[in-house]
Amino acid sequence: MVLNYIWVGFFLVAFVVALGRTLFAGDLGVWSEVMSASFSSASTAFELALGLTGILTLWLGLMKIGERAGVIRVFGRLVSPLFTRLFPGVPKDHPAMGSIFMNVSANMLGLDNAATPLGLKAMQELQELNPEKDRATDAMIMFLILNASGLCLIPISIIMYRAQAGAANPTDVFLPILVATFIATLVGIISLCLKQRISLRDPVLLAWIGGLTALVGGMVWFFSSLAPADVERYSNFVANFLLFGVIALFMGAGLLRRINLYEAFIDGAREGFQTAVKIIPYLVAILVAIGMFRASGAMDVITSGLESAVSALGFDAQWVGALPTALMKPLSGSGSRGMMVDLMNTYGPDAFVARVSAAIQGSTDTLFYVLAVYFGSIGVKRTSYAVAYGLLADVTGSIAGVLAAYLFFG
Repeated sequence: MVLNYIWVGFFLVAFVVALGRTLFAGDLGVWSEVMSASFSSASTAFELALGLTGILTLWLGLMKIGERAGVIRVFGRLVSPLFTRLFPGVPKDHPAMGSIFMNVSANMLGLDNAATPLGLKAMQELQELNPEKDRATDAMIMFLILNASGLCLIPISIIMYRAQAGAANPTDVFLPILVATFIATLVGIISLCLKQRISLRDPVLLAWIGGLTALVGGMVWFFSSLAPADVERYSNFVANFLLFGVIALFMGAGLLRRINLYEAFIDGAREGFQTAVKIIPYLVAILVAIGMFRASGAMDVITSGLESAVSALGFDAQWVGALPTALMKPLSGSGSRGMMVDLMNTYGPDAFVARVSAAIQGSTDTLFYVLAVYFGSIGVKRTSYAVAYGLLADVTGSIAGVLAAYLFFG
């Protein structure tokens, strides 16, 4: 129901803003822009789903091999002390535990293309435990927030965009992003634990949170001591080596168990294709609404109002130019990425506002895209409190990104 109101709200705000531009500015062309955006967004949604089809087919095929070889079950047992506390409604040895682990690991390595199909697999397995098939369970919402808060230890794509834009040191945003994404994830987990009445005093949960904090702190210390070129080289190596290592592990375990690897892959790949087809209507719905919202000028109105408010309060306004990235981030990954690239092209990749934008871009994932794809793939329509807590993680990540940029570059 919440998602319904938000979706309709995008259209209504777009209509009101476009009508205002027509009545007060005499802009008759705005209606053409809005409708063109609706058609192009629908086309983009289909292209995204089409591109996702191949990735889903590949990774769900590999996941089926890992599942039949018993590797996914082993992964689930490794993290069961933590996950049985974060997901109390999921049995300890359920396959969803392993799939969730694989998805979170891919996100932490900055491997979005691998994380999405793994996340869809986890959602399908969580749906098997759902007594109300059209309503999100607490476990589904916890998993969604883990994705939306987007803990990313190695932001490969952002480093690549900065390198392409000619940044003197493309990796200098690595540490601000690491700090911002960690804070967003921590706030998301703690707030949901409070909502779902999961005890934060549990020794195991405290130990895992403390260990993750120590890991992030250690990475900040280690990478801050490296030369800029080494940061990019090591981060790329670690992410891709570990990913390929998982594939080799699946294959090796399958050979040891003497399963038919080819047939297992085909069975999983077939599931991936079917899942991709289910996603298309949900992607079209959300991306068309967002595209019309942006084309109407509503985003510019919000940004201008916030700029005026910050200046009136007497605060430093260097970061305000990055606001469009923050506002677009929960709505559209490609939109916020485009705004980040536009800032780099306009002011230079080493400008403070461009670095702030990069820190915001890497702090969280795209909430409404994740919501549409993950819940849409399993037919969940009642999202309960998922949107509110996802937006909390997004806002936290953006604020942390701004503050981290001031800490490292201000």
